[in-house]
Amino acid sequence: MHARFKLHAVSSALLTVALACVAPPTHAVDYRSVSTPAILFDSPSVQGKRLFVIASGTPVELIVSLDKWCKVRDSAGTISWIERKALTEKRTVQITAERAAIRKAPDDKAATEFEAVRDVVLDIVEVLRSGWIKVKHRDGATGYVHVSQVWGV
Repeated sequence: MHARFKLHAVSSALLTVALACVAPPTHAVDYRSVSTPAILFDSPSVQGKRLFVIASGTPVELIVSLDKWCKVRDSAGTISWIERKALTEKRTVQITAERAAIRKAPDDKAATEFEAVRDVVLDIVEVLRSGWIKVKHRDGATGYVHVSQVWGV
């Protein structure tokens, strides 16, 4: 009887490991935007080393969220810490292409509404399933950009 229990326990453990290996991830990438210019640190403390100042509106990927601090990744892949109060849930994207055509419709053949160069930040209006994002420039111009040309979604 004791050997049967051990065999059952081992079988259950193996099944759990197997299911964990094939199960899809349960979390999506979580992005935030910087609400005001903020200092990025190498640790979750104002006594940490100051790395650089990040501009208002810049999208960041949220990696770890603590009480007053968040560990984030920027479009260059740099990981650092930022005070939670400096982040907002407003969504933005950052142009990663040298020059991105913002189209009048979500189609590569659509007319160009305006162009944006690398590192320009645009507000997200809507994310479409087709791989396009409706965006808005701070001057009010709107259009569609392909997800391959931006970071932050």
